[in-house]
Parts: sequence; C-alpha cells; structure tokens
Amino acid sequence: MSVEFNSRRSCVVCTKGCVASSQHLASQIGIDILKAGGNAADAAVAMAAALNVTEPCSTGIGGDAFCLFYEAKTKKVRCVNGSGRAPARLTLDLLHQQGYSSYKPFPDQTHGHSVTVPGAPAAWVDTVEKYGSGKLSMLDVLRPAIELAETGFPVQQVAASFWNKGAHLLSDPNNFYGKDMLLNGRAPGHGDVIKLPLLAKTFKELATYGHDGFYKGRIAKAIAEVVQHHGGVMTTDDLANHVTTFEDPINVDYKGYKVWEVPPNGQGITALIALNILEGIDLKEMGHNSAQYLHTLAESFKLSFADTTWLCADLSHVDVPVSQLLSKKYAIQRRTLIRPDSILRDVQHGSFDLGSDTVYFTTADKDGNACSFINSNFMGFGTGFVPEGCGFTLQNRGCGFSLDPKHPNVVAPNKRPYHTIIPGMVTDTLSNDLLVSFGVMGGFMQPQGQVQTLLNMVEFGMDPQRALDAPRLCLGGVYGFDSSLIGIEDGIPIEVINKLRSLGHSVEGPITGEKRSRFGRGQIITRGPVFRGREGSKESHPTLWAGSDPRADGSAIGYCV
Repeated sequence: MSVEFNSRRSCVVCTKGCVASSQHLASQIGIDILKAGGNAADAAVAMAAALNVTEPCSTGIGGDAFCLFYEAKTKKVRCVNGSGRAPARLTLDLLHQQGYSSYKPFPDQTHGHSVTVPGAPAAWVDTVEKYGSGKLSMLDVLRPAIELAETGFPVQQVAASFWNKGAHLLSDPNNFYGKDMLLNGRAPGHGDVIKLPLLAKTFKELATYGHDGFYKGRIAKAIAEVVQHHGGVMTTDDLANHVTTFEDPINVDYKGYKVWEVPPNGQGITALIALNILEGIDLKEMGHNSAQYLHTLAESFKLSFADTTWLCADLSHVDVPVSQLLSKKYAIQRRTLIRPDSILRDVQHGSFDLGSDTVYFTTADKDGNACSFINSNFMGFGTGFVPEGCGFTLQNRGCGFSLDPKHPNVVAPNKRPYHTIIPGMVTDTLSNDLLVSFGVMGGFMQPQGQVQTLLNMVEFGMDPQRALDAPRLCLGGVYGFDSSLIGIEDGIPIEVINKLRSLGHSVEGPITGEKRSRFGRGQIITRGPVFRGREGSKESHPTLWAGSDPRADGSAIGYCV
C-alpha cells in the first residue's frame, strides 16, 4: 500500500454540526445522527459502532473506550472512563506459578491473560444515557451500524492493509470463530464488500437490553469460554461486575488555553507534562519543524514519558501524584534538564515495549456540545480471539500491565492497566468556551501527536487540516524503545535530520509509505478560527473548522442547514 499524501485537503468549515473520523462511512453516519436530532454524544457512539464495522482491525466492542464531553449549557468538560479491569483471579502469584517473573514480559498478545474485560459497550450505553440528547434510543444510535454490518460495505485502503496484517490471528485453527471476520477465508482487499451479520446481532442485543445484553447471558458466556480456552481466568462474574466510571478530567494551562485529558490510568497526563515543560520555551522563534524545535520536542517527550510510564496507573489502586506532576514548579525543574546542544541520556523509569492500533473521532453539534471519543482493541485485532456467535475480537489491554511487584502498574485483580488511548479537548482559560476537540491515535504516539498538532495551531497558526497534514516526529520505536531513537516522517528536510544526528539522536528516517502509520492518525474540530487571534470565540454563531488525518481513510464532514 502506498501512502504518499500528494493530494491536498481543505479544512472543512460549517455552522450546524461537524464530525471527523478515520472512515468516511462512519463520518456520514455521525452527520445523519446529528440531523436526526441527536447530539454530539449520540453521534460519537454511532460512529464508534460504525468504525467497529468498517475498521475491526483497529477498534471494536471487544475493546475499551474513553470520552471527554463538553457540555455547552454548563461549560464543563465531563470524563467517561470506559476501560476494563483484569479478572478477579489474575494475580501476580498466579503468573509467577506459571513461570512469569518481573524479568519476563507479560503473556503475549494471543494469551488469555492479556484479555481485560471489554469496557467499550458499557461506555457506549452510559455515554448515550448520561450525555445524549434524550431524543434517540440506543437502538436509534446503533441502527446505522447494524444496517451497515448486515448489508455489507466496501473496505477502504488503509483498513484493508491493517486487516491483512492481522488476518493470521483470525485464521489460526485454534481460534475457532476467527473465520467469521474473514471473507472466504482471507482478509478482504481494498474495495471488497464484506458483511458482518454476527456483529450486527451483538449490537442489537446491546441496544435492546443495555449492559445486560453484553455483560450477562450469551455474549458474556462466549467471552469467558474463549478466554479460558486460551489459558485465561476470566469468568462471567468478571463481566457482570464491570462498571464505567465518571471521573474528573485533568488539565493544564498552556498560554491561556486549558488543555484537558482523561486522568490515569490513561496516558493523557504525558501530553500535559510535556506542554508544561514546553510552555517556558520560545518555540515559535525556533521555526516549525526545525532541528532545534524537533530536538526540544523529543527531549520534552523523553522527560514526560520517563515519569508517566512509571507513575501512570489505576487511581483506584494506586496513589498517583497527579497534582505534583502537573505543577508549573515541577515543569521548571524538568525544563532545566533540556540542553540545546545535546540529548538526555540517563532519564530514569519507563518502558516503551508496547504498540497499538486505535480509532479516534470527534463530533460537535449545533448547541455547542462536543465529544472527543476514542475506542481501541490495543494491538490491531487485539488478541484476535472471536467469541462464538459474536462477530468481534477481544482486546489485549492486559499487555499494558507490569510484572514488577514494585511497579505502580503491576498486575492485580480487578485493576485497570496503563492505557495509551487519550481523547483531548481545549477550552479558553478565562471564558471556559470550547475551542478544540481533538486526538491522535496510535499507541505511545498519541500524546506526542496531540502536542505536535496543538502546537501547530497555537504557535504557528495552522488550521486543523494543515495541523494534521504537517510531518511529525515519533520518539521511540514501534514495539521496542530506545530513549535516543526518534522516527522522522517524510517531508522534514534531510539537513534537519542530519542536524538531529549531530546532537546525538539516533534518527530513523525520513520514513515513507505505509510505515507513516506510526506517526498516528488524528482528527480535529475547532469552534471558530480560534488560533488566528481567537476571533472565533467572540462570534455569536461561531463556525466549526475541522480536519481529518491523511494517514487514514477518513474525512471530516459538516452541515449548515
């Protein structure tokens, strides 16, 4: 598959409502829900289901979800943590008895122990119930995805490539029902039409019976059976006991812009720490994507990840010092470690030995509400395990746990693992008006992508589409990590790459083609042209501006009447 980005995209500008996702069919469904009377939350959940149909190689109802919802009438940012927990019987002692230790990685992608309880279905139901318009039922919200799965849809180019990469998991003879997600025993190609009737059946049960339609009865039994078949210890009780949590989002102020993230166990705190460090540096003077600018970004990411890969864990199990990590005083201390002429070599803590695939999407409605939503299986199809008669794969978020008994993120019963997926939002620090709903999917690239796209807008005045189009850096490797290794995307001049090498960075790049997926796939909606002097926040009826990442199949769509 060639990914060259030669064509340009204009920023979408509209007035009544807007959506942006990595799949145009999902984006169209989001617009249809808004036009039918739904709000931003309703549209986001409808798109989550549609993306499960069209990109099951990245996301699905067998995974987890996080959501930030901007409530226009109160000017408050709300947070939904839809991540699942480890089974009650999954203990460190059990893993030690089975030969695992702090020096041996967590059971691999295709072991039953890597499956945590799927949190996405409960998050979908709870988001609609708590923040939806009240005009549409859960069946109304899920019906477009159900119809898409039943009648069939053509697979897009990027999705076809990812589907093919994970097809070996689905065709494994030990994965009895994996074939339910293949087309004549193989991954569907670009343009092939595929139906997923069993997934449609699962959606109908969730829509009809709510939580119980997934976490009790037929589906729960099938999930427990397939996990146990692959060596796991998940039971139907683990599924029945799952609950979504509604938490206080965390934020920092960056030059008058309040940036919001989901608290730990999500890694959004990484982006906030980096922004705090960068706030005291004149980035604009350095020039966009100059060697000094990219060096400074890489060093700030290195420092922020060093903290959060050690300290980011389930707040219900661990006392994470969030306020200290996000304090301006702490940022000053960390900022002084960055040297303009050399790299940091001895940053402590952290492990970057994971990789993932995800979908991020965002919506905004005519009443001023917005929803920043992210849904993921973790590594592509996750485990690839397909429960009998269900039509979806199970995530492998358990791979995010540590086996070090001293690590805050050590595996424990009913504990949520370190999570890479992070929706983001920005509000005006003084007025609390919504300015941006955004995110960049892609494992440990997510906070890096958020920071880079936000700085593209705040510091360099780019509109959402230009901010997404611009080439990026990615600190670390894809599955392994070297704190001095940075990937540089095609489009950044070779003289910049050579300068980075002279500063001590191990540089891979320029990275071209399909490998550009490591730099993430983002979506952005802004309310008004907020980064051109903030005139957008002063409009009585501000326009919506939106962009969709060219590294994916999707699009931004808006409407005015």
